[in-house]
Amino acid sequence: KLTKGIKNVVDYFHSKGVFVYLVSGGFRQMINPVAETLNIPTHRVFANNLLFDQSNGSFAGFDKTELTSRDGGKPAVIQRLIDAHGYKSVVMIGDGVTDMQAKPPASLFVGFGGIVVREKVQQGADWFITDFKELMDVLEEK
Repeated sequence: KLTKGIKNVVDYFHSKGVFVYLVSGGFRQMINPVAETLNIPTHRVFANNLLFDQSNGSFAGFDKTELTSRDGGKPAVIQRLIDAHGYKSVVMIGDGVTDMQAKPPASLFVGFGGIVVREKVQQGADWFITDFKELMDVLEEK
């Protein structure tokens, strides 16, 4: 189940031609269906990947080559996107400390506390919201 309001935010960005990425410490096997629901192509998903033994299907670990599999992975992804696409500004929206670590190189960090308020994120965010409607209200003013 998606967090209330996130689809409206992503749809709004898509309507304005803004490229939306999912950068997660979670696993592709769970993130890709979310990306599909949000109409975000899987090539714009950066997440860990569960590995399974090809001979018997048993869990074999995770792909350690994924940038998000280690500390500092989210800022590394953001920097790679800036370098590859020449983005002048990047906004990271997230609910955790590892999301907050993405600034810099991200230009702005919007902390989200709609599920759980993490004090460190609330204090470190450039802007802290608890409902995506807050973000939509500002975007629609512009």
